[in-house]
Amino acid sequence: MIDGHSLLATGFGSLLALSVVATVHAADIAIGAPAPAFALKDQDGKVHRSEDYRGRWVVLYFYPKDDTPGCTTEACQFRDDLPRLRELGVQILGVSVDNTESHGKFAAKFQLPFPLLADEDGNVAKSYGALQSLWFIKFAKRHTFIIAPDGTIAQIYRDVKPESHSRQIMDDIKALQRQKG
Repeated sequence: MIDGHSLLATGFGSLLALSVVATVHAADIAIGAPAPAFALKDQDGKVHRSEDYRGRWVVLYFYPKDDTPGCTTEACQFRDDLPRLRELGVQILGVSVDNTESHGKFAAKFQLPFPLLADEDGNVAKSYGALQSLWFIKFAKRHTFIIAPDGTIAQIYRDVKPESHSRQIMDDIKALQRQKG
């Protein structure tokens, strides 16, 4: 049997939980729409701008945190598949809200040969609908976007499996290239 105090505490706890967990949504982003612009520093301090990649296929993958199990698995899969991705003319760009120093350590530890972009304020993740906020903590959700050479969104992945995502990307880029062919 639940007394009034327990009910009040349970209700308050539920309300508190709802107020603590919030997903930050941007305007709907859809296949065929222009990719939101970005200008972010990588692990070496070099600024990467979306317009720098016009004319190329880009895999912009958002991930929660440097040097955590799922993020490491995903990054190392991209690393291992990079020669085949490059043969397809693909540029890999990882994005999280970690800073450039954290990205530098992560890239060095796992020998990641592609840019990891520091979206410290979360604005780029938000523009792609990939920002999660837990009270005072922000992090990028594990979402990936394939950006076509014309700067439009060619594919969106909201349910990413780190251990097989890189191969899924390769298969889908091959199909997209045949379509645009």
